[in-house]
Amino acid sequence: MTQYWNRLQDRMERLRANKLFETFVIAVIIASALLIGAKTYEESSRFDRWINWLDLGVTLFFLFEIVVRMAAEKRFLDFFKKGWNVFDFVIVVASLVPINDSEMVLIARLLRVFRVLRLVSLIPELRILLAALVKSIPRMGYVALLMFIIFYIYAAIGSFMFSGVDPVLWGNITIAMLTLFRVATFEDWTDVMYDTMEVYPYSWIFYLTFIFLTAFVFLNMMIGIVLDVMQKESAAEQLESGEGEAAEVHWMRERMVLMSEQLDRIERQLGQQDRDSR
Repeated sequence: MTQYWNRLQDRMERLRANKLFETFVIAVIIASALLIGAKTYEESSRFDRWINWLDLGVTLFFLFEIVVRMAAEKRFLDFFKKGWNVFDFVIVVASLVPINDSEMVLIARLLRVFRVLRLVSLIPELRILLAALVKSIPRMGYVALLMFIIFYIYAAIGSFMFSGVDPVLWGNITIAMLTLFRVATFEDWTDVMYDTMEVYPYSWIFYLTFIFLTAFVFLNMMIGIVLDVMQKESAAEQLESGEGEAAEVHWMRERMVLMSEQLDRIERQLGQQDRDSR
Protein backbone atom coordinates (compact mmCIF):
# COMPACT_ATOMS: atom_id res chain seq x y z
CA MET A 1 0.00 0.00 0.00
CA THR A 2 2.82 2.40 0.90
CA GLN A 3 4.65 1.61 -2.32
CA TYR A 4 1.50 2.29 -4.35
CA TRP A 5 0.97 5.61 -2.58
CA ASN A 6 4.58 6.62 -3.23
CA ARG A 7 4.20 5.91 -6.94
CA LEU A 8 0.95 7.89 -7.02
CA GLN A 9 2.63 10.73 -5.19
CA ASP A 10 5.49 10.78 -7.68
CA ARG A 11 3.02 10.95 -10.56
CA MET A 12 1.19 13.82 -8.88
CA GLU A 13 4.50 15.62 -8.38
CA ARG A 14 5.42 15.21 -12.06
CA LEU A 15 1.94 16.41 -13.09
CA ARG A 16 2.19 19.45 -10.83
CA ALA A 17 5.61 20.37 -12.21
CA ASN A 18 4.53 19.83 -15.81
CA LYS A 19 4.61 23.12 -17.73
CA LEU A 20 1.75 22.08 -20.02
CA PHE A 21 -0.45 21.34 -17.01
CA GLU A 22 0.46 24.69 -15.48
CA THR A 23 -0.34 26.47 -18.76
CA PHE A 24 -3.67 24.65 -18.97
CA VAL A 25 -4.53 25.76 -15.43
CA ILE A 26 -3.80 29.37 -16.39
CA ALA A 27 -6.01 28.98 -19.48
CA VAL A 28 -8.85 27.62 -17.33
CA ILE A 29 -8.54 30.57 -14.94
CA ILE A 30 -8.77 32.97 -17.88
CA ALA A 31 -11.79 31.04 -19.20
CA SER A 32 -13.37 31.32 -15.75
CA ALA A 33 -12.89 35.10 -15.85
CA LEU A 34 -14.49 35.23 -19.30
CA LEU A 35 -17.47 33.22 -18.03
CA ILE A 36 -17.97 35.68 -15.20
CA GLY A 37 -17.87 38.55 -17.69
CA ALA A 38 -20.27 36.79 -20.05
CA LYS A 39 -22.91 36.56 -17.32
CA THR A 40 -23.07 40.36 -17.12
CA TYR A 41 -24.57 40.60 -20.63
CA GLU A 42 -28.30 40.29 -21.14
CA GLU A 43 -27.77 38.22 -24.30
CA SER A 44 -26.14 35.50 -22.17
CA SER A 45 -29.55 34.48 -20.78
CA ARG A 46 -30.02 32.32 -23.89
CA PHE A 47 -26.91 30.34 -22.97
CA ASP A 48 -27.46 30.08 -19.22
CA ARG A 49 -27.52 26.31 -19.33
CA TRP A 50 -24.20 26.06 -21.21
CA ILE A 51 -22.58 28.72 -19.02
CA ASN A 52 -23.68 26.90 -15.87
CA TRP A 53 -22.27 23.61 -17.16
CA LEU A 54 -18.97 25.30 -18.07
CA ASP A 55 -18.85 26.95 -14.65
CA LEU A 56 -19.37 23.57 -13.02
CA GLY A 57 -16.60 22.09 -15.15
CA VAL A 58 -14.22 24.90 -14.15
CA THR A 59 -15.07 24.39 -10.47
CA LEU A 60 -14.46 20.63 -10.69
CA PHE A 61 -11.17 21.17 -12.51
CA PHE A 62 -10.00 23.60 -9.83
CA LEU A 63 -10.92 21.02 -7.21
CA PHE A 64 -8.95 18.36 -9.10
CA GLU A 65 -5.95 20.67 -9.48
CA ILE A 66 -5.82 21.56 -5.79
CA VAL A 67 -6.10 17.86 -4.86
CA VAL A 68 -3.18 17.09 -7.19
CA ARG A 69 -1.05 19.75 -5.52
CA MET A 70 -1.98 18.52 -2.05
CA ALA A 71 -1.29 14.89 -2.94
CA ALA A 72 2.10 15.82 -4.43
CA GLU A 73 3.39 16.99 -1.05
CA LYS A 74 5.51 14.50 0.88
CA ARG A 75 3.72 15.55 4.03
CA PHE A 76 0.12 16.72 3.77
CA LEU A 77 0.52 19.59 6.23
CA ASP A 78 3.46 21.00 4.24
CA PHE A 79 0.94 22.18 1.68
CA PHE A 80 -0.52 24.68 4.15
CA LYS A 81 2.88 26.08 5.16
CA LYS A 82 2.93 28.24 2.03
CA GLY A 83 0.70 31.27 2.02
CA TRP A 84 -0.12 31.01 -1.70
CA ASN A 85 -1.28 27.40 -1.25
CA VAL A 86 -3.63 28.49 1.54
CA PHE A 87 -4.89 31.30 -0.68
CA ASP A 88 -5.63 28.90 -3.55
CA PHE A 89 -7.29 26.43 -1.19
CA VAL A 90 -9.62 29.11 0.21
CA ILE A 91 -10.55 30.31 -3.30
CA VAL A 92 -11.32 26.77 -4.49
CA VAL A 93 -13.36 25.89 -1.41
CA ALA A 94 -15.28 29.18 -1.72
CA SER A 95 -16.09 28.29 -5.35
CA LEU A 96 -17.96 25.19 -4.13
CA VAL A 97 -20.79 27.37 -2.79
CA PRO A 98 -23.84 26.41 -4.89
CA ILE A 99 -24.93 29.11 -7.30
CA ASN A 100 -28.48 27.85 -7.86
CA ASP A 101 -29.72 28.75 -4.38
CA SER A 102 -31.47 32.12 -4.67
CA GLU A 103 -30.31 33.22 -1.22
CA MET A 104 -26.65 32.40 -1.93
CA VAL A 105 -26.48 33.30 -5.61
CA LEU A 106 -25.00 36.79 -5.03
CA ILE A 107 -22.38 35.51 -2.58
CA ALA A 108 -21.51 32.62 -4.89
CA ARG A 109 -21.02 34.95 -7.86
CA LEU A 110 -18.87 37.31 -5.83
CA LEU A 111 -16.72 34.42 -4.62
CA ARG A 112 -16.26 33.17 -8.17
CA VAL A 113 -14.94 36.60 -9.19
CA PHE A 114 -11.95 36.05 -6.89
CA ARG A 115 -10.93 32.93 -8.84
CA VAL A 116 -9.17 35.29 -11.25
CA LEU A 117 -6.72 36.10 -8.44
CA ARG A 118 -5.35 32.56 -8.73
CA LEU A 119 -3.31 33.85 -11.67
CA VAL A 120 -1.20 35.68 -9.10
CA SER A 121 -0.31 32.48 -7.26
CA LEU A 122 0.59 30.62 -10.47
CA ILE A 123 2.73 33.26 -12.18
CA PRO A 124 5.97 34.05 -10.29
CA GLU A 125 6.26 37.56 -11.75
CA LEU A 126 2.81 38.47 -10.45
CA ARG A 127 3.71 37.04 -7.04
CA ILE A 128 6.77 39.29 -6.93
CA LEU A 129 4.70 42.33 -7.88
CA LEU A 130 2.03 41.65 -5.26
CA ALA A 131 4.56 40.84 -2.54
CA ALA A 132 6.46 44.05 -3.36
CA LEU A 133 3.23 46.05 -3.19
CA VAL A 134 2.26 44.62 0.19
CA LYS A 135 5.73 45.07 1.68
CA SER A 136 5.92 48.62 0.32
CA ILE A 137 2.80 49.75 2.16
CA PRO A 138 4.48 50.42 5.56
CA ARG A 139 7.24 52.51 3.94
CA MET A 140 4.78 54.30 1.66
CA GLY A 141 2.69 55.10 4.74
CA TYR A 142 5.29 57.65 5.88
CA VAL A 143 5.29 59.27 2.45
CA ALA A 144 1.48 59.32 2.53
CA LEU A 145 1.58 60.95 5.98
CA LEU A 146 3.93 63.65 4.68
CA MET A 147 1.63 64.13 1.67
CA PHE A 148 -1.33 64.56 4.02
CA ILE A 149 0.56 67.26 5.93
CA ILE A 150 1.32 69.11 2.67
CA PHE A 151 -2.31 68.70 1.55
CA TYR A 152 -3.52 70.06 4.89
CA ILE A 153 -1.22 73.09 4.81
CA TYR A 154 -2.12 73.98 1.23
CA ALA A 155 -5.82 73.36 1.89
CA ALA A 156 -5.73 75.74 4.86
CA ILE A 157 -3.97 78.40 2.78
CA GLY A 158 -6.36 77.89 -0.13
CA SER A 159 -9.40 78.06 2.13
CA PHE A 160 -8.22 81.32 3.71
CA MET A 161 -7.32 82.95 0.38
CA PHE A 162 -9.81 81.60 -2.15
CA SER A 163 -13.04 80.93 -0.18
CA GLY A 164 -14.39 84.31 -1.29
CA VAL A 165 -13.55 83.55 -4.93
CA ASP A 166 -15.26 80.15 -5.12
CA PRO A 167 -16.83 78.83 -1.90
CA VAL A 168 -17.89 75.64 -3.71
CA LEU A 169 -14.24 74.65 -4.15
CA TRP A 170 -12.60 76.41 -1.20
CA GLY A 171 -15.41 76.88 1.33
CA ASN A 172 -13.70 74.92 4.14
CA ILE A 173 -10.58 72.86 4.65
CA THR A 174 -12.29 69.55 3.81
CA ILE A 175 -13.63 70.80 0.48
CA ALA A 176 -10.29 72.48 -0.19
CA MET A 177 -8.47 69.15 0.28
CA LEU A 178 -10.83 67.52 -2.22
CA THR A 179 -10.13 70.35 -4.64
CA LEU A 180 -6.40 69.87 -4.16
CA PHE A 181 -6.82 66.16 -4.85
CA ARG A 182 -8.47 67.16 -8.11
CA VAL A 183 -5.49 69.41 -8.85
CA ALA A 184 -3.00 66.66 -7.96
CA THR A 185 -4.70 64.25 -10.39
CA PHE A 186 -4.72 66.93 -13.13
CA GLU A 187 -8.51 66.74 -13.44
CA ASP A 188 -9.32 70.13 -15.07
CA TRP A 189 -6.95 71.78 -12.60
CA THR A 190 -6.32 74.70 -14.94
CA ASP A 191 -9.99 75.72 -14.64
CA VAL A 192 -9.55 75.96 -10.87
CA MET A 193 -6.36 77.98 -11.27
CA TYR A 194 -7.80 80.42 -13.80
CA ASP A 195 -10.78 81.15 -11.52
CA THR A 196 -8.53 82.24 -8.69
CA MET A 197 -6.11 84.07 -10.99
CA GLU A 198 -8.89 86.50 -11.91
CA VAL A 199 -8.72 87.84 -8.34
CA TYR A 200 -5.15 86.80 -7.38
CA PRO A 201 -2.97 86.97 -10.51
CA TYR A 202 -0.02 85.33 -8.76
CA SER A 203 -2.02 82.38 -7.42
CA TRP A 204 -0.41 80.20 -10.08
CA ILE A 205 2.58 79.96 -7.72
CA PHE A 206 0.30 78.21 -5.21
CA TYR A 207 -0.76 75.56 -7.75
CA LEU A 208 2.60 74.96 -9.39
CA THR A 209 4.45 74.48 -6.10
CA PHE A 210 1.72 72.13 -4.89
CA ILE A 211 1.83 70.08 -8.11
CA PHE A 212 5.63 69.96 -7.99
CA LEU A 213 5.58 68.55 -4.46
CA THR A 214 2.74 66.05 -4.85
CA ALA A 215 2.82 64.93 -8.49
CA PHE A 216 6.59 64.89 -8.95
CA VAL A 217 8.41 64.59 -5.63
CA PHE A 218 6.11 62.38 -3.56
CA LEU A 219 4.92 60.26 -6.47
CA ASN A 220 8.51 59.49 -7.48
CA MET A 221 9.35 58.69 -3.87
CA MET A 222 6.58 56.07 -3.84
CA ILE A 223 7.74 54.65 -7.16
CA GLY A 224 11.28 54.43 -5.81
CA ILE A 225 10.08 52.56 -2.72
CA VAL A 226 8.14 50.04 -4.81
CA LEU A 227 11.08 49.50 -7.19
CA ASP A 228 13.47 48.97 -4.27
CA VAL A 229 11.20 46.38 -2.68
CA MET A 230 10.60 44.71 -6.06
CA GLN A 231 14.34 44.35 -6.56
CA LYS A 232 14.70 42.71 -3.15
CA GLU A 233 11.74 40.40 -3.79
CA SER A 234 13.16 39.41 -7.18
CA ALA A 235 16.52 38.61 -5.58
CA ALA A 236 14.78 36.54 -2.90
CA GLU A 237 12.83 34.64 -5.58
CA GLN A 238 16.04 33.91 -7.48
CA LEU A 239 17.75 32.67 -4.32
CA GLU A 240 14.80 30.38 -3.59
CA SER A 241 14.72 28.96 -7.12
CA GLY A 242 18.54 28.80 -7.42
CA GLU A 243 18.47 30.59 -10.78
CA GLY A 244 19.37 34.09 -11.85
CA GLU A 245 22.07 36.63 -11.11
CA ALA A 246 21.30 36.88 -7.39
CA ALA A 247 21.60 33.10 -6.98
CA GLU A 248 24.94 33.09 -8.82
CA VAL A 249 26.30 35.90 -6.65
CA HIS A 250 25.12 34.09 -3.52
CA TRP A 251 26.76 30.85 -4.72
CA MET A 252 30.04 32.67 -5.47
CA ARG A 253 30.02 34.23 -2.00
CA GLU A 254 29.51 30.84 -0.39
CA ARG A 255 32.37 29.39 -2.45
CA MET A 256 34.63 32.27 -1.49
CA VAL A 257 33.81 31.76 2.19
CA LEU A 258 34.59 28.04 1.90
CA MET A 259 37.85 28.74 0.06
CA SER A 260 38.83 31.30 2.69
CA GLU A 261 38.17 28.78 5.46
CA GLN A 262 40.22 26.14 3.61
CA LEU A 263 43.12 28.59 3.17
CA ASP A 264 43.00 29.41 6.88
CA ARG A 265 43.18 25.71 7.75
CA ILE A 266 46.09 25.18 5.34
CA GLU A 267 47.96 28.15 6.84
CA ARG A 268 47.41 26.83 10.35
CA GLN A 269 48.66 23.36 9.31
CA LEU A 270 51.75 24.84 7.63
CA GLY A 271 52.45 26.98 10.67
CA GLN A 272 52.11 23.95 12.93
CA GLN A 273 54.49 21.94 10.72
CA ASP A 274 57.07 24.77 10.83
CA ARG A 275 56.89 24.87 14.62
CA ASP A 276 57.23 21.08 14.82
CA SER A 277 60.27 21.07 12.48
CA ARG A 278 62.04 23.59 14.72
